[in-house]
This record gives sequence, structure tokens and C-alpha cells, in this order.
Amino acid sequence: MFEAVEALAAEQAELERTLADPSLHADQAAAKRVNQRYAEVSAVVRTWREWQDLGDDLGAARELSADDAAFAAEAEDLAVRREEAAERLRRLLVPRDPADGKDALLELKSGEGGEESALFAGDLLRMYARYAERQGWTTEVLDATPSDLGGYKSVTVAVKAKGTPEPGTAPYALLKFEGGVHRVQRVPVTESQGRVHTSAAGVLVLPEAEQVDVSIDENDLRIDVFRSSGPGGQSVNTTDSAVRITHVPSGIVVSCQNEKSQLQNKEQALRILRARLLAAAQEAAAAEASDARRSQVRTVDRSERIRTYNYPENRISDHRTGYKAYNLDAVLDGDLGPVVASAVDADLEARLASVEVGPVR
Repeated sequence: MFEAVEALAAEQAELERTLADPSLHADQAAAKRVNQRYAEVSAVVRTWREWQDLGDDLGAARELSADDAAFAAEAEDLAVRREEAAERLRRLLVPRDPADGKDALLELKSGEGGEESALFAGDLLRMYARYAERQGWTTEVLDATPSDLGGYKSVTVAVKAKGTPEPGTAPYALLKFEGGVHRVQRVPVTESQGRVHTSAAGVLVLPEAEQVDVSIDENDLRIDVFRSSGPGGQSVNTTDSAVRITHVPSGIVVSCQNEKSQLQNKEQALRILRARLLAAAQEAAAAEASDARRSQVRTVDRSERIRTYNYPENRISDHRTGYKAYNLDAVLDGDLGPVVASAVDADLEARLASVEVGPVR
């Protein structure tokens, strides 16, 4: 394992030289990739060096403890800190999803429950937007089909980090576990008898693909234009600004009508298409990616729920990790961190169990 970290230290030095080359920054996409890799490698090397320094200090404290009891207590503290650093190092060395450093696209769709489900999809959108704000991320709605009462039949939002995030903190790394069916239990605004109803909304999370990640042949695209429509199907635009793109080889269909410009809608649709093609390529390339995607939404059916939001009890429950808390109001206001952490930690523990990292000595 030491050899692996030493190789990463050498890679870090090479990346520093690359980043110092002004010609790299003429290509923003290339510079972003190098910065992301540098952040990943630096996190490992920094932790490794901390572990080494603690080991040196621990050895010195143990030598001095024979003459001074105060050093014995210090040695105990250093031993605990060194083991903590060793655990962080083990976790950093576990192979990560290659897409973890990317931004994310979230697709939210209403399901069983009709108008109430569409309203809940709108609540989920606000929850993710507020969580993103707390993380220092930006959000951008790429396409939306509103419902009659102000919810969403479907909505696609891009979530982007500012700068180069630390490993494991990029939007896709944290939000990918949100994919699945979210069940809500509450009294709908359309309910006159005050009875609690159950409905569901689906969330699909994709890593946002850059043009260098996915090559699209224009000849493989069929592009149709039509007029945008709003709640109830009424036309909200007098021109054919909405765009539908069909990727003929894969059969993937993407439509966007959020912008007033046909060109803007086309660009947004291509962003979504690239993300879906990248996710499909990852599925084909790795069983792990396929397993992860199968855990996301397939049909918006209440039986496939990953999480329940119970309004009468102010309770949120994640059915995959066993996480439960009675602060639903705070979670819906963006305090999603502990819920996300439960899924991230469960995934990491599963990967630690399946990958032999080895002890740190």
C-alpha cells in the first residue's frame, strides 16, 4: 500500500508542474480535469503525510515517556489520532466511481397520486435547491412541465459546484444516492375530509457529461420542434420554440421547452442527452455502475420506495440505510446533509468490505 501512495505523491508533483504550464489553461475542459485529479491525489497524499508525521511524533513520545509520565498521555492521544488518520487513508484509497467528481442532473417526475404527486415533486425540487445553496452549489432548471396547481409533472435541474470540489464532495458524488422513488404521506390540498394520503415521486440522478465525455454524431439525431405548453396543455408560446431530440441509435428521446429560444432549448436538450448517454455507457462498461443505476427509479411505484416523508409525524425514513429522524420540516428546508451522509457511509462501508485495502502500519 505504501508503494501506491508513493506513486500518488510522484503523480501529485507531476500534476503541479502541469498546472503551472500556462498553455493548459487555454483549454478549460482539460484544466478542469487536471484540477480534479490534483484534488483527488492531494487529499490522499496530505492524509498519508499526516499519518507519517503522527507516527514520528508517537515514536518520540513513547521514548520520552520512560522519563516523563506526561509523554505517556501524549502518546495515547497521538496513537488515537494516528489511527483516525489511517482510517481516513484507507477510505481515500478505496476506488471511487469515476463520475464522482462531476456535476449532476436531477430529473424529478410525478407518479402515483396525480396532482398531489406533482406538488410533492415541486417540494423535492425546492429541497434540493436549498440543499445545493447550503453546499455552495448553483442550480439551473433545464426543462419543466408544470402541473395545474403549481407542482411539476416533470422537471430537470442541473446542479453545479463552484471551483474544484474536494474528493467525495462534488454534486454527483453526494446526490447520486437520491435516485429512486420518494414516498410522501400527508393530507393533500385537494383532500376535503382531512385524510392522510400516500403518493410518490421519482428522482433520477445523472452525472453531467462534458462534450469530451460523449461524442454525438449530428447524423444520429432527429430534431423536431413544437410549441411549448403549460399547465392543462394550454400553449404558452406562439412560436415553435420547444425542441425534441431523438438519438436514433439508442432510442433516447429528450425534449425541452423551458426557454423562449429554440436554440437555447436545443442546447439544454443536448446537455440532458449527453448525460443520459454517459450513464448508458457507464452501465455497459461496469457492473458496479449498472447496479447503482438499478437502485434508482425504474417505475414511479410506491412499492419501490427508497424514502418516506411522513408529514403528520414530521418523520423522514430512508429504507436502504435505516436512517430515521423527526425533523422533516428542516430536511425539506435543505438540511439534507445527515440523510445524504447515511447513504454515502453505507456505500463506503460496502466498498470497504468488498475491496482489500489492507492494514496501515
